[in-house]
Formats: sequence, C-alpha cells, structure tokens
Amino acid sequence: METKRIAAGALDVSWLEIGPAAGWPCILLHGWPYDALSGVEAARRLADKGARAILPWLRGFGRTRFLRADTPRSGEQAALGADLLAFMDALALPRATLAGYDWGGRAACVVSALWPERVEALVTGNGYNIQNIARALEPAAPAQEAAYWYQWYLNHERGARGFAADPAGLARLLWRMWSPEWAFTDEAFAASAAAFANPDWAAVTVHSYRHRYGNAPGDPAFAAIEARLAAGPEISVPTVIVDGDADGVAPFTAGDNAARDAAITGKRRRVILKGAGHNLPQERPVEWAEAVLEARALG
Repeated sequence: METKRIAAGALDVSWLEIGPAAGWPCILLHGWPYDALSGVEAARRLADKGARAILPWLRGFGRTRFLRADTPRSGEQAALGADLLAFMDALALPRATLAGYDWGGRAACVVSALWPERVEALVTGNGYNIQNIARALEPAAPAQEAAYWYQWYLNHERGARGFAADPAGLARLLWRMWSPEWAFTDEAFAASAAAFANPDWAAVTVHSYRHRYGNAPGDPAFAAIEARLAAGPEISVPTVIVDGDADGVAPFTAGDNAARDAAITGKRRRVILKGAGHNLPQERPVEWAEAVLEARALG
C-alpha cells in the first residue's frame, strides 16, 4: 500500500494505491465522516483479482489540499463529481470502475451519469445518490427527518460552532448511530479521525449540508454541472446497489428506494447486507469487493 499525491483540478489529491500498476483501475471513494482507510480491506481483495485499487481522500479530508487559498471550500455534489473527473484525468485513466458510498457514492454517481464513457461499472451505497436540490425542502417521513438531525445541526451557527469545537466527537457519535451492529475499535476510529484534522474539513462539511438545502450558494465554477444534475440524469452504466439493513441514516425501504433508483436504467442488481450499517466497505469488505467484481461482470 503506497500513499501518493497529484495535482488534479482545484486540489492536491492524496491517495492510497494497492495492486499492480498495470491492473484494471478501480477507484474506491469514501463517505462522510469516514476516510480512505474505509476501503483498504476491500481494495486488498480486489488487488488479488488484478485490480489497481485507488483510494483518494476527498476534498477537505486527510492530506488532500486545495491548491489555492481563494478557492471556495465547497462541499456541493458538483464539486465532488468534478474532483473525481479531474483526478481521473490527472492519472490518465480513460475509464475506471467506481465504487463509493455517501459522499463518495455521490461523486461516483455524478461521474457515471454525466460522463458514462469514463465509467466501466459502478457500485453505489444506497443507490442513486444525486441530490434533487429543487425538492430539498419537501419533508420526509418523521423517522427519516429524525435521522437527519445532524444536517439540521450543521445548518445553524450553534451546530457549526459545536462541530468546529469537536469534529471528531460528532463523527464518532455518527459512526455508532449509523452502524449500530458494527463493533469498531478505538484504534480504527482514531486512524480515520486523523483525516478530520484537515484545515478545510469543517468548512467543506458545513457548506455541503447547507448547500443541499439552499442555505449556502454554490461555487460558480460548478454551476453548469449543478444545472445538469438538476435534471435528474440517468445512470446507464452497469451498476450494483448495496444497502445495509441496519443503516441508521439511510435505511433500505423497498418502495422509497425503488422510486429513487428508477434513474439507474442500465443493467443493475441490488445487494442488501444483513446487519450492515452505513460504512459498507469497512464493515463488509468481502461483500463490497464482490459487488465490484459483479458490477464489472454485468458489463
């Protein structure tokens, strides 16, 4: 396992690489509040199957840094997708298999929808992850609204101040709440929490949760991408959707998921992991790696 860095778009991206340099490229994308280490065990299994597994830290995480001080610290979905595309360009990857969950799943879905020619196959935690910002103020069921308490917290100055004062504290609480059957160790959390020391983590996080509800402006650099995403673009690449039936923030509900995932129009399969929570690749690395291989086989 090797840590590398490269300039890509607005970022100096730090990433881990596992497997042969000539292997088939697979980019494993982490969520919030997790980090690139969440995909390591799955990446090792994929490397054994010939993959060049690439695990970048997203903007605001780990050693990934903005190249310019005046770049807006945006966490919007268009920024995450643009970052991924720029990263692929910097690595000279014409196509790759993408596997992500939460923020990383959103980035993977954005690239799969808008630039399908760059994607061999997709694995997405919780299905179609592109936000419908125009409908963001339509309320969900009370139980789902309760699960989103952290988003409302971060949309207020009291919450933003509390998060800035103890970002790891909020992250650890959410790890427990979102994956109630996962007995992660103190050491595992501490290893990932090191990525939260990034000086831009708080700003990118707060912007992400405010922008999706219309409470913060987007970065003008990504306005064209956001406009394309507003149309709810289809995902036509071969896709495996992975859900955990113990996910504390995005529980699988057959009717709701079917309606949302109708925009995934290509060959697809859904896998539901019993007892798994939100951090799918770290909780279930074997099944996550198998989902990647199955997505490739669908093509």
